[in-house]
Amino acid sequence: MIAAGKHNDTMKFTHSLFGVLLAAAGLATAQTPPYSPTQNVLQLSASGSVAVQQDLLSLNLNTTREGSEPQAVQSQLKAALDGALAEARKTAQPGQMDVRTGSFGIYPRYGRDGRISGWNGSAELVLEGRDFTRITQTAARIQTLTVAGSSFGLSREQRAKVESDAQAVAIERFKSKAAELAKGFGFSGYTLREVAVNSNDQVFGPRPRMMAMEAKAGAAEIPVPVEAGKSTVTVTVSGSVQLR
Repeated sequence: MIAAGKHNDTMKFTHSLFGVLLAAAGLATAQTPPYSPTQNVLQLSASGSVAVQQDLLSLNLNTTREGSEPQAVQSQLKAALDGALAEARKTAQPGQMDVRTGSFGIYPRYGRDGRISGWNGSAELVLEGRDFTRITQTAARIQTLTVAGSSFGLSREQRAKVESDAQAVAIERFKSKAAELAKGFGFSGYTLREVAVNSNDQVFGPRPRMMAMEAKAGAAEIPVPVEAGKSTVTVTVSGSVQLR
């Protein structure tokens, strides 16, 4: 038989525990948002594209050296790069022609016996900017490096403007598509649930009309011929809408 005092204590503890559980349940209910079941949700995407003339040119100039001693190869590369930098800095201008060094390395050359038989090295200089004439004329004046390649793209300002235009087109197409599909499924409209925005570039157009060996083949200080194409910036808006 359970003593009366112990029985009363047990009842009090049970009532207290029950009260705590009820309070916790009420708190959980109060904090839980009234999520509706996932139904009548439509997944869709739409894209907007804008083509624009490329306004950024990058010219890569480099040179290679070889020798039996790595220190000698390094000194020759450094001298060639220093001379190119000195010439390029004369006409450098932020945004119009920025100058930076590229890869610089020295690597061992192995013979048939697996031992080091010599050393090869290369150094690179990059001229990049919106002033194509300034860049190509500077490259032509540099005598210690030769043009190894070029690439075209969009400046930050051009890209930001084009992305904004393409994004506006994509959003309008997304909204129009959502409204059309909602009507097609017999609903009066929709509300936006979630959305993601992504952008990418597609390059097309003429390639640069030059080869690395042609850069210094003609008369001195003749600019390398280049011709930019266009880039298409595409922005895609994808997500889900709640039909209503």
